[in-house]
Amino acid sequence: MTNKELADTFTLIADLLEIKGEVIYKILAYRKAADSLTNLSRNAEDIWKEGKLIEIPGVGKAIAEKIDELLRTGELEFLNKLSAEVPESLATLLQIPDLGPKKVKLFWENLGITTLAELEKAARFDQLANLPGMGEKSQEKVLAGIEALQRRQTDRTPLGDVWPFAEEQLAFLRSLPGVVRAEPAGSLRRMRDTVGDLDILAAADDSEPIMEAFVNQPNIARVEGRGPTKTSVEFSNGFRAQLWVHPKEKFGTALQYATGSKDHNVKIRAIALDQGYSLSEHALTKEDGTEILCDTEEKVYQTIGLPFIPPELREDRGEVQAAKSGTLPELITLDDIIADLHTHSDWSDGRATMREMIQAAIQKGRTVLAITDHSASLGIGNGLSIERLMQQKEALKPLREEFAGQITLLHGTEMEIKADGTLDFPDEILAQLDIVVASLHVSMRQPREQVTERMLNAINNPHVDIIGHPTNRLLPDRAGADLDMEAVFQAAKENGTALEINANPQRLDLNDIHARRAIELGIPLTIDTDAHAPAHFDLLHFGVATARRAWAQKENVLNTWPVEKLLAWLNNRGQ
Repeated sequence: MTNKELADTFTLIADLLEIKGEVIYKILAYRKAADSLTNLSRNAEDIWKEGKLIEIPGVGKAIAEKIDELLRTGELEFLNKLSAEVPESLATLLQIPDLGPKKVKLFWENLGITTLAELEKAARFDQLANLPGMGEKSQEKVLAGIEALQRRQTDRTPLGDVWPFAEEQLAFLRSLPGVVRAEPAGSLRRMRDTVGDLDILAAADDSEPIMEAFVNQPNIARVEGRGPTKTSVEFSNGFRAQLWVHPKEKFGTALQYATGSKDHNVKIRAIALDQGYSLSEHALTKEDGTEILCDTEEKVYQTIGLPFIPPELREDRGEVQAAKSGTLPELITLDDIIADLHTHSDWSDGRATMREMIQAAIQKGRTVLAITDHSASLGIGNGLSIERLMQQKEALKPLREEFAGQITLLHGTEMEIKADGTLDFPDEILAQLDIVVASLHVSMRQPREQVTERMLNAINNPHVDIIGHPTNRLLPDRAGADLDMEAVFQAAKENGTALEINANPQRLDLNDIHARRAIELGIPLTIDTDAHAPAHFDLLHFGVATARRAWAQKENVLNTWPVEKLLAWLNNRGQ
């Protein structure tokens, strides 16, 4: 079984237990295990074979025994018994916005509803309104939730899709009279690759006019809840958002609370209690009831004896322990990046000339730019033959002279790792290039052993400098190749090959979990835009955010190195 299949099993168990009404700590234990398995950089089956399941965060003895049973038999007796009590299809109903386990249980026990279709039918035939705790408005809300669920393929949206919309909302709020500050919160502020609901905080002394302006925007489809502090809405594009408005003197605690994650906040609240404080979204409260108001997050952390923990790290992956011990990393920043080592021009599938791409890179402050157009076999990308590759090399020479002193230009290729594992260009051609990025684009559904072997062939080639977007995933529709990532990491470590964090928000590949594992092993990373047009250079911050979530520091990323050091590294490759 894959990590995802294991995680899905424990998520299902948690959902069914919640509908059944089991105690919360058991439910949370299964959810924590599912989250850990989802984010695991190694194959859980390999860890199982090593007898080290309990070393996985969130996996204790009881859950380790269940993983063992699943991997040995493919089934889980505990789940079979639970499913006999609570139909598995009920878990699907929990995906409906604002429909919790108690209501799902109510519909099941009173009307025998076990599927989404049955629930929709009951709502449309007015069968829910007379149930205890329901009514016409609640029934309408269920129908609206079903319709919202049907509009969305998933309950999470890629970061790149949410970001520009969030920027618009923040600009709108910051323009309102009385608003002194507005910031994103939740998974958007933590820069997760996908985002659930959009959480926004605003600081203002009077919340009412801010809430009124917010809900009266023309793109609001419905207001799902409104109060003096929090308002929930659904936009016409399907995005759902929560706006909190707090006085500026309480903004720090509110922002810390709303940023999350839940697991991070649990640890922070526990530390606050040890220090004699109760921490809420409003204040730090002493035992005698005295409140300490924090207008910044820095003050929140400082008051409980911790350094500021960057939002990207707040996932309960060791950041609190690192803060306590004074070992938090000095995270990479956007200003640290001087090079882009994976870009395209109109020689292949780019939408701008080499000159236009160079000028755009200079404008963005890059001092090194690699032109790495696709190689021959990627026909859909107008890949370059050897002849065209050499013509491009000649065409770049006058541009190097023209822009000398402004930017260092590298000539390379994004070379296709073909379905049979071979590379597009022979070694004698690769040796003539300044830089070689090798990538998977085709035959992504090959069995794990086969697609991994293809990747290892590329990594083991001494002329390959960087592996571009290693899994070739596309958010939200394509999961990427089923690579044995641990084998990929070990090969990259042995060969000194760099692995890319592709900054395009449809990719963000390597993801944060894999990038952190690479850092742990000492594998160099790159953060590249894979730009196909000048505007794509603006995507770099997404890649930097992913690197920050991976605990990356400046020295871990080739794009931050001084030009001389980077060129020396490239020149020493293949020798």
